[in-house]
Amino acid sequence: MNSQAASPAGESSLRLRNFHITFFAIVLGMAGFSLALQKVGGHDGKGILPVLEAPAAVFVYLTIALFVLIGIVYLFKAVRYPDAVKKELKHPVKVNFFPLIAKVFLVMSVVFLDRDMGISYNLWVVGTVLQFVASLVIISVWIRHTHFKIEHVTPGWFIPIVGSIIVPIAGVPHGFIEVSWFFFSVGLVFWLALFTIVLYRMMFYSPIPDRLLPTLFILFAPPAIGFIAYAKLAGLMADGAGPDAFARILYYFSLFMFILILFKVQILAKINFYLSWWAYSFPLAAKTLATVVMLHMTNAAIFRNIALVELGLLALVIVMLVVVTLKAIINSEICVED
Repeated sequence: MNSQAASPAGESSLRLRNFHITFFAIVLGMAGFSLALQKVGGHDGKGILPVLEAPAAVFVYLTIALFVLIGIVYLFKAVRYPDAVKKELKHPVKVNFFPLIAKVFLVMSVVFLDRDMGISYNLWVVGTVLQFVASLVIISVWIRHTHFKIEHVTPGWFIPIVGSIIVPIAGVPHGFIEVSWFFFSVGLVFWLALFTIVLYRMMFYSPIPDRLLPTLFILFAPPAIGFIAYAKLAGLMADGAGPDAFARILYYFSLFMFILILFKVQILAKINFYLSWWAYSFPLAAKTLATVVMLHMTNAAIFRNIALVELGLLALVIVMLVVVTLKAIINSEICVED
């Protein structure tokens, strides 16, 4: 009788222990989707699809609620099972997902630029501080370690440094020009270095495990975000300004990587569901946002069409991810031992 009563409690305890840091990828994906809806919807009926203004507001607050919920659960795990959190911090792959928290703050600071500058400022400050700490800690771990191998490297290693590239997007409007250049420089140089390493690993070593294959989508996120950040820093989004040579290089490289990854969809469609599937979402949102910025700078109809296609694909991916994630939760297929 006692053992039967204890079993559900024991199962709940085990699932809490296995509530991985990767859950924050869901929040980041939803934050990116909310921002994409907001930018495509525009303001005062001036967007590509003004009808999206209301849904964008709904998704913003759903994202906030989700962030609070997942944050509370993970904090509870950290208090009750600190050893499990330490294990994730030492894991060669999972350690790179901790900066997701900083990225959520930074993306939400961009979301609130058009809603409440005070909230945006506070979110940006918290996100920037967390991003700086995460960058120092994780890059220090990369430099001096005892357990990393080239096979551990995946596009997921971009996560700790991509947040630095996001900083200028809200940092410039808040007046932190030099701070924004500092983070942009760090993020861009480390992205170039890591991109070379990731490409080398994929070309000359064993294939990336199925569980981590969705991180391939992260390949086109840094140049897309870099394009937006550089446009802010260089003042290219002002009336009458257009993309310069470096902005075009960043945008078109992200576009090429996006098309290249689409050729791998047939492989990705065959793998089982993992939380890593949420790696599809934020890069697609970043690519959509980059195209919207390109449209505003050039007024070329081609970019309007590309933005609508990308947003449509992003919406389909979000619906799919929500459905399969809820199904996995119901069937107790996540929060299990790796």
